[in-house]
Amino acid sequence: MSDLEERCQEAGLKMTGQRRIILKVLGKSGDHPSVEDVYERAKKLDSSISIATVYRTLNLLDELDLVTKHEFQEGYARYELNWDHHHHLVDLETGEVIEFQNDELEKLKIKIANELGYDLVDHRLELYGKKIKKDK
Repeated sequence: MSDLEERCQEAGLKMTGQRRIILKVLGKSGDHPSVEDVYERAKKLDSSISIATVYRTLNLLDELDLVTKHEFQEGYARYELNWDHHHHLVDLETGEVIEFQNDELEKLKIKIANELGYDLVDHRLELYGKKIKKDK
């Protein structure tokens, strides 16, 4: 059993064959797939999977905090496994999502929250940009 399947069972989620396939697709995704992307990839592994099953499973995984749902100002959601803490930079021209971590930024977020009289409990940071064109 995979770590993700264990986390699902610990969260009380019944592990069906179709859910296992959806988890497998998410686990192998190097990108941040949309529902349609997950559906197309899962359908290659099990032609009986419906898009409704994918929607329900992703929503359930999101509710259980096992995946993170991102909107990225695109008009549709993208998903990723909720494994580690990182941030995203979205290329506005290509739609590419670049994950990054930055120790200075982590310290600054805590400092800002503390200066405002808060303990930082959770947050999400998404940066949007266009690649800088280098002159020849």
